[in-house]
Amino acid sequence: MNLHLTPGKEDLRVRLFHIIFESDTPGAKAFDIALIVAILMSVTVIMLSSIEIYAERYGHIFFYLEWAFTLLFTIELALRIYCLERPTLYLKSFYGIVDLIAILPIWLVLLVPGAHGLVIVRLLRVLRIFRILRLMEFVGEARLLMDALKRSLRQILLFFSAILMVITLFAALMYTIESREAGFTSIPMSMYWAIVSMTTVGYGDIVPATSLGKSITVVLMLLGYSIIAVPTGVFSAQVIRSIREERYSEEACPGCGYDRHEKNARYCLRCGTWLDEDSEDPRKINNEPASE
Repeated sequence: MNLHLTPGKEDLRVRLFHIIFESDTPGAKAFDIALIVAILMSVTVIMLSSIEIYAERYGHIFFYLEWAFTLLFTIELALRIYCLERPTLYLKSFYGIVDLIAILPIWLVLLVPGAHGLVIVRLLRVLRIFRILRLMEFVGEARLLMDALKRSLRQILLFFSAILMVITLFAALMYTIESREAGFTSIPMSMYWAIVSMTTVGYGDIVPATSLGKSITVVLMLLGYSIIAVPTGVFSAQVIRSIREERYSEEACPGCGYDRHEKNARYCLRCGTWLDEDSEDPRKINNEPASE
C-alpha cells in the first residue's frame, strides 16, 4: 500500500496495525490468508445466488451467508479504522472505498425504508477481490511486471492511437463503399466492424456485400495479424530490461570498467577487482595476493 498510514499510540492499536496492514509476521500472513478466503467465499455466494435454480433452492442459505460476510467485513473495517491514527486517510484511498462499497448496500437496505432496490448493488462486493492485489506488493515478480508496464505505457498508448486512426480510416472507407442494408449505417457502426475484423473475432453481424468491401476486409484482417504482436514485443522488452536492472548493478568496475555485475557481486567477473570502493579489500587486509 502506497499510503503513509500510521497506527495509534496505544499498544493494542499498534499490534492490530501490524496484523492488519502488514504481511511480515505470521499473524499478519494468517490474517491476509483468512481475509482472502472470506472474500473468495463471499464472491462465490454472490455468483451462486445469481443462478436461478440455486437461488430458489438455497436462497435462505445465501441470505444468511451474505449477512454473515457483511458482519465480518464490517468488523474488519471497524478494526482498520480503530487502529489508525488518521482513519480518514485510509477511507479516502482505493482500498477504503472498496471496503465501504462491500458493506454499505446491505446496511442501507436495513436502515433506509424503501431501499431494497439497492440490494443489487451488493454485486459491487466483487470489487473486494482487489484486496488480493495487496499481497502482490510483496512479490518481486509482480513489481517487475508493474515496472515494465509503466515503462511501456507511452509506447503502447502511441501504438493504440495509431490503431485507432487506422480503424477510423477503414471505417470511413467501408461506410462510403458499402450499403446501409449491409449494416454499415454509420461511421461508429463501421468502426465496430473494423475492430471486430482487425481482431479476427468475426461475429458476422455486419458483413460487407461488395467485392471491394470484402477485399478491404481481407487487408484489415491481415493487418490485424501483423500488428497484434507489437504491444506484446514492447512489453516483453521492458520486462527483460526490468529483470536486468533488478539483477544487475549499474556500477562499473574501477579496474577494467566492466558493468555487468550482479548486485551482490563482491569482485569483478573479469579482473577480480574489489567492487565496493567504500570499503577495503579484505584480501589486502589479510595480506593475501589478489587473484588475476
